[in-house]
Amino acid sequence: MEKEQTFHGQSRRDFVKKSSLLAGGMLAAPYLSQAAQTNYFSGAPGVIKVALIGCGGRGTGAAAQALKTKENVQLVAMADAFRDNLDKSFQNISEEMKATPDRVKVPESNKFVGFDAYKKAIALADVVILTTPPGFRPIHFEEAVKAGKHIFMEKPVATDPAGIAKVLAAAEIAKQKKLNVVVGLQRHYQTSYRELYKRLQDGIIGDITSIQVWWNQGALWVRPRKPEYTEMEYQMRNWYYFNWLCGDHIVEQHIHNIDVGNWFMGKTPVTAVGMGGRAIRTGKEYGEIFDHHFVEYRYDNGVVMNAQCRHWKDSVSRVDEEIVGTKGRIICDRGQILDHKGNTLYKFDRKQENRPYQTEHDELFAAIAKGEYKYQDAQRGVEATLSAIIGRMATYSGQSIEWAKALASGINLQPAKYAFDAPPPVLPDADGNYAYAKPGITRYFS
Repeated sequence: MEKEQTFHGQSRRDFVKKSSLLAGGMLAAPYLSQAAQTNYFSGAPGVIKVALIGCGGRGTGAAAQALKTKENVQLVAMADAFRDNLDKSFQNISEEMKATPDRVKVPESNKFVGFDAYKKAIALADVVILTTPPGFRPIHFEEAVKAGKHIFMEKPVATDPAGIAKVLAAAEIAKQKKLNVVVGLQRHYQTSYRELYKRLQDGIIGDITSIQVWWNQGALWVRPRKPEYTEMEYQMRNWYYFNWLCGDHIVEQHIHNIDVGNWFMGKTPVTAVGMGGRAIRTGKEYGEIFDHHFVEYRYDNGVVMNAQCRHWKDSVSRVDEEIVGTKGRIICDRGQILDHKGNTLYKFDRKQENRPYQTEHDELFAAIAKGEYKYQDAQRGVEATLSAIIGRMATYSGQSIEWAKALASGINLQPAKYAFDAPPPVLPDADGNYAYAKPGITRYFS
């Protein structure tokens, strides 16, 4: 099916050291426009120019959040594979920012369309927002780092191990260039989660003994095929249901909860084993992805994280994380910490909650405006993404998947050529159905 560390007993420092061997490039200061250079190095109010790469709903929202920060920010360029996406996004951003229209400065000459549009937009900005389907994230991140730009990129950061390796290499160069990188794992920027984590560090629940995480919800959108679409365009329009673009919903969505488990655990899992399939969502319009996954992640100290996600209509929904320790448990969605008798040890005051999607931009742009180098989220993005990828590999194959072995595999889901008349990596049969993984039959390693 697919052409498809924990640091596998290694410390974070050792892991980063080894991954840096993948990276190269010259040490260089970050490039900013002439106006923003004043801002970056002295704190003076120069304009910080932003380019949006990927003009879907999330990109539109992220661009508006960047423009709503307190800093002197302007959107100056936009890029997308499809002109209709770009036009709709530009209209929605303009409407959202109608009280401050001077922040949206995207002339027609700075609206770029096509597979190579990202390069043209990146060249015009100081900060880039990367919000395309995640299969493109590695090449877009690599280009932004090469150009010396500060970066906000959505999760996940890749859909396959080859993409992970590319992001790791670029992340090392970003550190050398002192580029701020924020990844949209927004719970790290959410006040309630920060307060819960702080108390975990203070020992309120003792040693962690197990973790449970969930992203269970109903069905999502589907975009129908049109007669004029090539197969490449159809898959890109309906991108959620193809692994080279999305990575399956365990990677695209459940990554948030898996990330919280890793964050609170302070490490990443060494192995993943699990089960999944297509129980409800079986039609050809759902491409090749599963509608449910259940993964047992095991850390090097023996602690297990059970992770479940599904898209089933009219079924119990839960999006949450529960961290169990020797002295109590943290229930993240409730912002509550209990002892094992059910007594409340801590309860977060919801009146103090922030809007983390906005906060991640507030903090990023404040750092850039002050000339500070503070954010290096790419490594965390890699850890969360690869954890989710090995979960998918485990449910698809029925095998136990090792973190380090998966990363070293170089498995690559991407097409040989990015073009609308080129074949995507997976093709339908004569009836329009796509092959999908079958546990026990699909294999990655002997």
